[in-house]
Amino acid sequence: MSTAVATHREVPNRGLLVASVMLATLMQALDTTIANVALPNMQGTLSATQDQISWVLTSYIVAAAIATPATGWLASVMGRRRLLLIAIAGFTFASVLCGMATGIGAMVAFRLLQGLFGAALVPLSQSTLLDVYPREKHGAAMALWGMGVMVGPILGPPLGGWLTDSYSWHWVFLINVPIGALALFGVAASLPTDETRQSRFDWRGFAFLAIGIGALQLFLDRGEQQDWFGSVEIQVEAALAFLGFYLYAVHWKFSARPFLDLGLFADRNFLASSLFIFVLGVVLFATMALLPPFLQGLMNYPVVTTGLLLAPRGVGTLIAMMLVGRLLARGADARVLAGIGMLLTAYSLWAMTRFNLDVPQSTIVVTGVVQGLGLGLVFVPISTIAYSTLPTGARTEAAGIFSLMRNIGSSVGISIVMTLLSRNTQLNHAEIATRLTPFGDNAAQLAATLGHGAANLAALNGEVTRQASAIAFLDDFWLMMVMTVVSIPLLLLLKPVRSAAAPAVVADH
Repeated sequence: MSTAVATHREVPNRGLLVASVMLATLMQALDTTIANVALPNMQGTLSATQDQISWVLTSYIVAAAIATPATGWLASVMGRRRLLLIAIAGFTFASVLCGMATGIGAMVAFRLLQGLFGAALVPLSQSTLLDVYPREKHGAAMALWGMGVMVGPILGPPLGGWLTDSYSWHWVFLINVPIGALALFGVAASLPTDETRQSRFDWRGFAFLAIGIGALQLFLDRGEQQDWFGSVEIQVEAALAFLGFYLYAVHWKFSARPFLDLGLFADRNFLASSLFIFVLGVVLFATMALLPPFLQGLMNYPVVTTGLLLAPRGVGTLIAMMLVGRLLARGADARVLAGIGMLLTAYSLWAMTRFNLDVPQSTIVVTGVVQGLGLGLVFVPISTIAYSTLPTGARTEAAGIFSLMRNIGSSVGISIVMTLLSRNTQLNHAEIATRLTPFGDNAAQLAATLGHGAANLAALNGEVTRQASAIAFLDDFWLMMVMTVVSIPLLLLLKPVRSAAAPAVVADH
């Protein structure tokens, strides 16, 4: 028997709630990239080595990755409202501690704390918006939520650069205080208390999954620094990652109430959407990791100018999300919109493969806007489809998995492109150098221009390295374009979202 039931939860002030959870999402998303540009300044102040300062980023990423899967269980036991308030307050307080840190040990500890509290913010914000909007408006809800998730990492580097240059690196963290305070009071005033249920915590399953996720994140984040499998550390982390995931899979199969239900991947829409968000994480974060060093290191742009050139990417994303939310509400096929977005993203990456060291600023801006449009057109439909065929009660747990897939995708993407960048630079340098023989026309022209002194030879070597690096960047852009194109057939796995005009019906059990 089927009966029509309410598909969403009524709240007294939905506008305030939406604004508050968007602020919480934006705050967490900003911190994934905002500290990157401040690392050189922090390194001097904290008297840290290059390897030590890298833990400022690694500790946050690893802590957030380990804690994200626990969001579903914590929300069911504590209630979504209480958990969201604790997460916002804890993240804001940890940000203050980071801004006040005077040593590298304290900074790493506070970043761990920040990652633990911040892990729940994105999945809780997403599941909350899905619950307070009716099913036919889920596209608009995901467009609002996606503005924080997608725009935050894009705005992080320029905002971090401006704060560091104009004030100090401390403000990279202290900027979270007013944002967190507004989000905290807004959620407290607009989100009603929800029901809780007591359930046993699966410590064994959590331990297996934490070992697997933590070791994988360390493997990806430190692999390039430690020369991958040439390092005992990386070998151990790879073995622990495999062992942790294998043991959890076995545990899940034979456990009555596992920590994280892998059975959610049996839902075709959720599985395909999770794969898509993984690819999206690769493209978005890998691009954001590549462009600043390309613009600053090879084209000699200052930090502020680099930020201004990257900011239009966020504008494109905002435009796409506002547009796609309206289109989905009017019954547009989410798969078609996502396909258009993937094609735009692939086109922008193809355009980036044609960059050179004299590329005009206008070309960089236009390419960024096109890529922002593409990513926005993909993110909202995929986020909407992911939960369209899942039970309402599984949304928070599914949102945790969805966020984890995006985070792992970002780590994989950054790891791959940085490794290839380093190795391809060396290969390209060797290839170019072999063509500069003393008897070649090119060498004769360079010698006539630079002369034969040691300083001039060093300048020649520097230019060869610069050109080799530029080619390596283009190779990375080409790889991401291929990944984007290859993932487009995944759209065929998605089932269409029910039309907005269709009545919301659920089956009685």
